Amino acid sequence: MLATAENTQAAVEPQTMKAIVQDRYGSSDVLAFRSIDMPVIGDDGVLVHVRASSVNALDWHLIRGRPYFARLTTGFRTPKRAVPGVDVAGVVAAVGKGVTELRPGDEVFGARDGAFAEYVAGRVRNFVPKPANLTFEQAAAIPVAAITALQALRDKGRVEAGQRVLILGAGGGVGSFAVQLAKVFGAEVTASTSTGSVDMVRSIGADEVIDYRRESATRSGRRYDLVVDVGGYASLRELSRAVTPVGAVVLVGAGDASTLALAAGLVTMALRSRLRGPRMLFFLAQVTRDDLLVLGELAAAGKIGPVIDRVYPLREADEAVSYVETGQARGKVVITV
Repeated sequence: MLATAENTQAAVEPQTMKAIVQDRYGSSDVLAFRSIDMPVIGDDGVLVHVRASSVNALDWHLIRGRPYFARLTTGFRTPKRAVPGVDVAGVVAAVGKGVTELRPGDEVFGARDGAFAEYVAGRVRNFVPKPANLTFEQAAAIPVAAITALQALRDKGRVEAGQRVLILGAGGGVGSFAVQLAKVFGAEVTASTSTGSVDMVRSIGADEVIDYRRESATRSGRRYDLVVDVGGYASLRELSRAVTPVGAVVLVGAGDASTLALAAGLVTMALRSRLRGPRMLFFLAQVTRDDLLVLGELAAAGKIGPVIDRVYPLREADEAVSYVETGQARGKVVITV
């Protein structure tokens, strides 16, 4: 028998859960581990007992409240969202009476605000079945990073089989998925990464790996059909020189750019694309259930898989966020609940 919103509320309203809570913007030092009220779902809701989450650049940007224009939606002076985190893998604890796609006990993964907690509430669109061959930790490493890579390659870059693709920042969460997905699409992949990640990036399928501390991938004279820059590793001028005239450059994330610098960069990209040369595109990924299902199928088939650098318990989420912010993480950093 499916759990209803009524019996779910009766069961969880008096209860509390452990969560990472943020009362103000700042470094990872503003994160606190404490008890808060457990979320309550409605008729169309899904309550998930979180087994694992993972840290994305998105998370520490939101924790710091930068770039500042993001505060127009997240809260200007203080964050509207008390619990950070987005990536989720866990077990359905209860569903509303209007939900038929999922049942209590189902193992799922997906994306929902408030993931750094023992429980998270969402809707059916936020969660899909977890591939049976993945652990909760592995599944939690997929959502935001892999969807960002997928949309950068498929939707913005329009990658095709046989194309030459250059991925800058290939050793991180998004970059490591971009390497694997580009190979799934049949591309020839050149990946640029740090010295410590060279072997890892080669092991996940890159045809050529460049240590950016020894060689610049954008100044070699070679041109690519698609360049994906994850985190702002090269200037717009360098990127435009590394791509063919009919190719595309996709910038993923804002890196450490200020609001003013980001705005100036976007204007420059728009002018370059309109006046001459390759398409230059900046985008922010949108998590969709359809794309979660695509990634779940690829993971179940063994065509993609997360690279996990470190695993932290929930109470040490501040350390996990701090480590990711250093830019030294190879692949993903996971938080277990």
